[in-house]
Amino acid sequence: MEFETYGMLSLLPAIIAILLAFITKNVIISLFLGALAGVFIINGMAPIDSVTTFIGDYVFVQLTDSYNAAVIALLVFIGGFVSLMEKSGGAVAFAKSVSKYINTRTKAKFATWFGGIIIFFSDIGTPLIVGPIFESTYDKLKISREKLAWILDSTATPVAVLVPFIGWGIYIMGLINEEFERLGIAESDFSAYMNSWPYFIYPILAVLIVPVIILLKKDFGPMRSAEKRTMKDGERYWSNATPLRQPATPDLLTENNSRPILIWLPLVVLFVTLLGLLIPEGFPFEAVSGSTFRVALSTAYLFASLTLIVLMLLFKVKQFKEAFDIYTTGMQRMLNVIVIIVLAWAIGMVMEEMGTANYIVQIIDGNVPLSIIPLLIFIVGAVMAFASGTSWGTFAIMLPIAIPIAAQLDISFYICIGAVISAGIFGDHCSPISDSTILSSTGAGSDHVDHVKTQLPMALLNGSITVLALFIGTLTNSPLTVFLAIALMVIGVFIMGRLPDKKIKSS
Repeated sequence: MEFETYGMLSLLPAIIAILLAFITKNVIISLFLGALAGVFIINGMAPIDSVTTFIGDYVFVQLTDSYNAAVIALLVFIGGFVSLMEKSGGAVAFAKSVSKYINTRTKAKFATWFGGIIIFFSDIGTPLIVGPIFESTYDKLKISREKLAWILDSTATPVAVLVPFIGWGIYIMGLINEEFERLGIAESDFSAYMNSWPYFIYPILAVLIVPVIILLKKDFGPMRSAEKRTMKDGERYWSNATPLRQPATPDLLTENNSRPILIWLPLVVLFVTLLGLLIPEGFPFEAVSGSTFRVALSTAYLFASLTLIVLMLLFKVKQFKEAFDIYTTGMQRMLNVIVIIVLAWAIGMVMEEMGTANYIVQIIDGNVPLSIIPLLIFIVGAVMAFASGTSWGTFAIMLPIAIPIAAQLDISFYICIGAVISAGIFGDHCSPISDSTILSSTGAGSDHVDHVKTQLPMALLNGSITVLALFIGTLTNSPLTVFLAIALMVIGVFIMGRLPDKKIKSS
């Protein structure tokens, strides 16, 4: 078997990719050099031949595959649409139109949470659009900037990763499909994603802990201190704080002439088009092929983009050339994502040829209880995401390892996929160098260190529950485990919220 040929060397591509992700914080360099190292070994260390083989037999092969080409095209359509949505000012206009009804602390926090969910199409857009809109309301109602940053962070990547038809979902499904094809698994990527969805434990808890804490009024840890500071003295920051962004001026928050219709009508067109094309195929009662889903989704994004451009022209938000430039620039912004996913496919192909998963299985089979394999996947992925600050890179490196291991050891694919996704978002939430964490501090105009410090206890609570839920889920193989995790989170918030400050600080 392949692992008998390469042995420990089969681990080298994954090790190099993970270590370089820690060191360089650049997932493209990490994946490229990890995959190239594997090809060097396969080709007997011949340098020129290894490079040409890598480009011709691994990178080009991935680009010419019909499935992969469809995924890349879909990501380009999504990038154009998201850019139009971000630049149209529709989201800002919509939020401002409802902000006048927000006159209590509870309403303000719920409005922020809901606003983050509404802007599900852009994890970057959530903090940078929603934050500046609500910051003056938070100051007036004496809610801390740290609380605003936490809510923004909880509705950015955690929401984005739970939506199957935006860039995050398409990216994950692309990684899943590549491994399923190598393993000869007939299940569609969409079906696998949806079956794995209940095991996206951490993202689900991260989104739901916000309304739980709002309703129970049970802040804990440094967040409680921040809220007390703001309530008592109306101070937005601690005395030594350095906000990442000064308060936004009203004229910078939205495009002139923008209307709320610029956000809700394109989304309506998107959903109506998507359902209109899929329902005749039997959706949602019958399985729809991945290719049909991607064609329908690409068409839906195209129609939604055209609708948005027409609205921008109608309300004189942008000239046609400006709108078209925004659309094409958004397409170009997906280049990094496309390079990452192509390299992820390539390194997965390299590791398959080297028998990486087979070798790992040989090491752990009989030596490590199968029930803790998803936990090990979660821990390794979380450490990687924390150190590198990237959940995208974590998915790219860990899914090509986790799925084959699940196949070899007869563990649920869905739980292992959920462990990787949960690990990426958990590590991302805890990491001070994560782009989403930095953007949340920026969007809220809060001190970055204070944001990380106040968010960490909530993240650790949800991370601990995720570990327990993955263990129980592996034993029971039941997607209902997510409801147990939610119940434990509510109990955990209640208990932590009743602990005195002194006890929390000493723990």
